[in-house]
Amino acid sequence: MSRCGKSQLLFLSACDKTGAQLATNEIRGGNMIKTELCEMVGIKHPIIQAGMGPYSTNNLAAAAANAGALGILSTSGFLYTAVSGSIRKRLAALIQQLTDGKEGTPVEHLKRILHRTKEETRESQGVFGINCMVSAEMTQWAGAVLRTVIEARDEDPEIRERLKVIITSAGDPLPWTETIKPSGVKWFHVVPSVRHAKRCERAGVDVIIASGHEGGMHIAWEPVHTMVLLPAVVKAVNTPVIGAGGFSDGASLAAALALGAIGVQMGTRFLATRESDFTQMHKDYIVKSGERDTLVARGVVGPARYLNNQASMELTRITVSKAPGLYLGQPDDLTTVAPEVMEKEDEGFNALYSGDELKALIPGGEVAGRIDDLPTAKELIERTVSEAEEIIRNLPQKLVKG
Repeated sequence: MSRCGKSQLLFLSACDKTGAQLATNEIRGGNMIKTELCEMVGIKHPIIQAGMGPYSTNNLAAAAANAGALGILSTSGFLYTAVSGSIRKRLAALIQQLTDGKEGTPVEHLKRILHRTKEETRESQGVFGINCMVSAEMTQWAGAVLRTVIEARDEDPEIRERLKVIITSAGDPLPWTETIKPSGVKWFHVVPSVRHAKRCERAGVDVIIASGHEGGMHIAWEPVHTMVLLPAVVKAVNTPVIGAGGFSDGASLAAALALGAIGVQMGTRFLATRESDFTQMHKDYIVKSGERDTLVARGVVGPARYLNNQASMELTRITVSKAPGLYLGQPDDLTTVAPEVMEKEDEGFNALYSGDELKALIPGGEVAGRIDDLPTAKELIERTVSEAEEIIRNLPQKLVKG
């Protein structure tokens, strides 16, 4: 069943007037773009800052939340106990730095980060959440993360009031229903297809994030892009839908709303901001990339999109020869992928941490080709909303009267 009877913009309902007419009237009255997403979680703007690894997006999440978007903490960086060598040392050192040098287990550190984010968003009463990968390889760790987040909400009323969203991704949502639903937290899940979206409805997910193949880092085994995926998911389910993959500005936010979404999730665009926890090398590489400067190769739990450089080209060649199923929609996992592929990934991510541009595997979406600056998170969010408002306001002028 479709949600076409539900208003995407709370001030825009195709059932009452033409959307363009009502949008024009309301925006002239000074209203901001406000959607069901804003009401559901108590944010000012219908924008989600994506949780992105391998860092933990702590500074970025606080900045996005303080600016009125939904700030998301990535939890993948806490997985340092599951990796080896210098990558583990770098991750452990980063987490320790973020938790004031305190010793502890990954889940203890995660809880400290939740409290830290609460403190950093207290003045603005910003709303935040976490992203957790639930792929088969991550099952044990995912369970620990989700239990830790739920415990933190139960223990601290202020965290419960403002940590409002858990986003799960890269796996099946159904096994997590009994863990997440009783907690009362809003549950979003990332999907790459209509089939997966319908499974989300079975699981009881509150919001579906339809993520197109042009997104950065982890993408689907089948190359379905946002312009096809987003409206298909909106039509197929009766659950609110967020658009992800290729969103970076007001034009793409307005497009998402027109396609039936209640908001957008942006990753690569937020990565290239001043508060982003990623290296300056990574940010600068995004800014100088063009729209053709990405490629797809193996990436930990399946296909991943990287910015084009020497390392990603080498990983692509190895993927073609050692893991061709990635390009044929034939999933593998960490137990079956060729060791040469994993070795090249380890080398590339280690170089990413150290800032070695030539050897680093640099995740990034196709939208990198549309990014040419490094604003603050606040500047980015306000600019995106302002552009979208102007586009919606001016739509009637683009129509030829007949």
